Amino acid sequence: MKQILFLDTTHEFLPENLKKEGFEVVHFSGTRDELLKILAGVYGLVVRSRFKIDKEIIDAAPQLHFIARAGAGMENIDVEYAELRGVSCFKSPEGNRDAVGEHALGMLLNLMNHLKKADVEVRNGIWLRAENRGTEISGKTVGIIGYGNMGSAFAEKLSGFNCRVIAYDKYKSGYSDRFVEEKQMEDLFRECDIVSMHVPLTDETEFMADAAFFNAFIKNIHFINTSRGAVCDTKALLDAIDSGKVLSAALDVLEWEDHSFENFFENELPEDFKKLIASDRVLLSPHIAGWTHESNRKHAEVLFEKIMKLV
Repeated sequence: MKQILFLDTTHEFLPENLKKEGFEVVHFSGTRDELLKILAGVYGLVVRSRFKIDKEIIDAAPQLHFIARAGAGMENIDVEYAELRGVSCFKSPEGNRDAVGEHALGMLLNLMNHLKKADVEVRNGIWLRAENRGTEISGKTVGIIGYGNMGSAFAEKLSGFNCRVIAYDKYKSGYSDRFVEEKQMEDLFRECDIVSMHVPLTDETEFMADAAFFNAFIKNIHFINTSRGAVCDTKALLDAIDSGKVLSAALDVLEWEDHSFENFFENELPEDFKKLIASDRVLLSPHIAGWTHESNRKHAEVLFEKIMKLV
């Protein structure tokens, strides 16, 4: 039997259906050193983020045919080396595109209507109506940077808000449709009221949202990041908030997260993080934009289909 090793938990749909197809499914919960000792006969790996799948792990699995990640990002996998070894690598961004789109929209509505601030005030006996007057999405220009599964899902969710949606993607073209207008980055700098990041984390996108990025916008903007934390330079964002260039910001991800996206508070908190949480113009969530009950199963269904196409 071909053995598929699960290094992280997934929805039970995936292991159960792989077993029905005749695979041996093994769930692994040990250490990296223990993992290296049992990879020799493994046919496939199913991962999320617990381990970095690097050259050492790939070399320890000479029978490895695929690495399947339940999620959208592949920065924890040495895809280039795996593919040189003939190992197929795939992910499941189709599984959480709706979740991310909805979460980004929810964050935007919160920002535009001061819901977090107003809720805290009312709970503390403070009744400020004029000070919490909202701003409508209707009539605004929303810019999406990165127009893959997540960016396109956000555009779809915005379609009922009577706003203009424009997008820039360095590696795609010809995607204008009823939800979005394809644009260059210079157009976003000139026209946007709202900006949402939907790019993968690569050497090219690390700290893409830096001081020069924020200063390039003609208008003062609302900023959303549900992609990866290190896409945004937090100090530059804080400076932009202080200057008024960024009116408000919603961050589902933070630049200091480790590769597993867990255990954030186990280390000493950076000073810039303390500034983020002190600001009533910043909305935070713990990397959960794509982490719904529904997306958990969708990831499993997408990976099952891709594995079966491979084998």
